[in-house]
Amino acid sequence: MAGIGVRLNRIYNKKTILTTLIGAGYSTVITVLPMFVVIVAIMLMDALLGASKLGYASRELYSGTVLYIFIFALITAAPFNAVLSRYMSDIIYNETYDDILPCYYVGLLLNLIFSCLLGIPFCVWEYLKGGVSLRFIFAGYCGYVIVVIVFYTMMYLSICKAYTKIAGFFIIGMVITILSSIVFVYFFRWSTPISMLTALDIGFCMIASLEWAQIKSYFRRSSKRYKQVFQFMGKYWQLIFTNFFYMLGLYVHNFVFWNTDLRMEVAGTFVSAPAYDMASCLAMITNISASILFISRVEMNFNERYKGYSEAVIGGRGMDIDNAKRRMFHQLSAELINLVRMQFVISIIIFFLFMIFLPNFGFDGLIMQIYPALAVGYFIWFILNAAVIFQYYYSDLNGALLSSIGMLIGTAAGAVVASRLQPMWYGLGLVFGTLIGFSIAYARLRSIEKHLDVHIFCNGNIMKKGSGRCPSNKVFDRYAVLKEQERVAKKKKRKVKHV
Repeated sequence: MAGIGVRLNRIYNKKTILTTLIGAGYSTVITVLPMFVVIVAIMLMDALLGASKLGYASRELYSGTVLYIFIFALITAAPFNAVLSRYMSDIIYNETYDDILPCYYVGLLLNLIFSCLLGIPFCVWEYLKGGVSLRFIFAGYCGYVIVVIVFYTMMYLSICKAYTKIAGFFIIGMVITILSSIVFVYFFRWSTPISMLTALDIGFCMIASLEWAQIKSYFRRSSKRYKQVFQFMGKYWQLIFTNFFYMLGLYVHNFVFWNTDLRMEVAGTFVSAPAYDMASCLAMITNISASILFISRVEMNFNERYKGYSEAVIGGRGMDIDNAKRRMFHQLSAELINLVRMQFVISIIIFFLFMIFLPNFGFDGLIMQIYPALAVGYFIWFILNAAVIFQYYYSDLNGALLSSIGMLIGTAAGAVVASRLQPMWYGLGLVFGTLIGFSIAYARLRSIEKHLDVHIFCNGNIMKKGSGRCPSNKVFDRYAVLKEQERVAKKKKRKVKHV
């Protein structure tokens, strides 16, 4: 992420109102613009094609399909992204760029296998149980697979610091989506749901193609060393489960409420809880700026402290190492506190704006009752996200795994209990789970601070690891040393007599 910090430093160092606004805009573009572009494109298609006039069943079938595409694409793409991201970072550090394409191919294959194993049975069930047309099922399945590829490929471009290009690709893709939907409806006379779904497929296919072309322009040769990718994944298996549990924990409370009185079922297949899901979306938007703030702050401040400590370890005195360590953890604490303080102010402002104006746009009743508690839960979730990233800095993979498991189990159990309470308390499940996850992450960071010297200086091996007979456990023989000294002394005496 160093590239972001360099650009933001250049912008913010001028210390003017204009540069502050430019910096905030740049941070927004590189983090959340793709998501907002997709949302705006879907809303524009609905407005231009009159989706609100469709029958209830057709409209909800389309909405359920799009909802499932994005949720399950994020979940199924999650397991391999973290571990392959670390592998990519190691490749770039070692400058063995020919290993990047093998990494991409292996990760893409695993992502597609995992996604298809979940997607194909669901599509079969959708056809047999729901009686949905094969054409609509095929369009939905293609969209699901393409979105998985888009999310996966975005990771490589993010590591290459091509954030603005990612945003540009999404803008191009969504413009094509809107134009395609209009053509399908008004020229080919297709039905509105299948037109919008097929247009989304085309738009995301364009995004995936542009991302792939960009990767090929960066990395032209392949070392074909596929085996070492699997070996690396086996070595850092914790990252696979951490990211998967972490992303699953983000949606598990929705799954719980999909099986409550809020449940809505379409075509005997798509299950959702529209009021709860919409409140979740609003709550996440309320706190989405936390990711922008964290990237900006960490890139501009903590990364320098971390680099200073690393340089002190390599060639500094003990006093220099201790001072660098204190400054680094002081900066870590300051970043977490500043993130909480700044995001709290922003979230409060957005919260009140939503509470005042959203009822005028139809967001009222049950949605606005559920929204406040969920806003608190997502606020803690973004702070937890920052703590987990700090754990990655110190290679605390087991701690990050425990944090994600604690969040997943806590959120699921809390949501089950909260579903039996009044609507205003429905979001307590997410609050409970994220608090557990953050508590574990914070405790692990405190432990790392106390035992960092052991972690840095005592995890190496004096002898090289290998297979074969175990060497003797005797490291020193006093009598053998005395005999050797006597032998050397006698040899010297003989030389003296000879002279």
